[in-house]
Amino acid sequence: MKGSNLWVLFKRELSAYFATPIAYVFIVIFLFLSGIFTFYLGGFFARGQADLLPFFSFHPWLYLFLIPALAMRLWAEERKSGSIELLLTLPVTVSQAVMGKFLAAWAFTAIALSLTFPVWITVNYLGEPDNGVILAGYLGSLLMAGAALAIGASISALTKNQVIAFVVSLVVTLVFILSGFPLVLDFFSGWAPQAVVDAIASFSFLTHFDAISKGVIDVRDIIYFLSLTAFWLFANITFLEMKKAD
Repeated sequence: MKGSNLWVLFKRELSAYFATPIAYVFIVIFLFLSGIFTFYLGGFFARGQADLLPFFSFHPWLYLFLIPALAMRLWAEERKSGSIELLLTLPVTVSQAVMGKFLAAWAFTAIALSLTFPVWITVNYLGEPDNGVILAGYLGSLLMAGAALAIGASISALTKNQVIAFVVSLVVTLVFILSGFPLVLDFFSGWAPQAVVDAIASFSFLTHFDAISKGVIDVRDIIYFLSLTAFWLFANITFLEMKKAD
């Protein structure tokens, strides 16, 4: 029964994306920006190498803006319209509602990501790339998107204002991206123990995603993204339980 409720919620939320122009606008913007970053900023043709590193290297920055924009409406809209009270009175648990919304948003992101397949076809036409590395890059990108979505969904549950949810989600996601940058690490390395500096660097999206995008599948990187996603989903459930108790 629980699985049935989750499946119904998942289908309802996923179909809701395509019931409005929002889904199509998001997909078009994602594909357009991916192409711009890959072929122009990334110098795809100028590099003369048969790989998709220019394509994947910009994904953290794409997700920095697009994922909060996608996640901001997950709960903020429900709270603003008051439909969250109706949702929580249905014969579903809070955890089912959270997972249903999250999995639908993640599946929608996966659809948008899969529509970039012409880039994969292009690089295979132009050369002989390592398709295993490319597949690993897609996996890492999807895992990173899931973690960013979990962050955005959790923050969306805290406010009725979608703009506030977007800005705060963007800032939190930016912190996870920049934590591996020398600018941040140099600030701590002057006075903090090396163990603390290494711990801060280990929280960076870039640190874990770069390895996967280069074909290095380390279990620790997979666990990092899955653990981060689980933590923020748990926080999302906690925030909604607090709201339900009010």
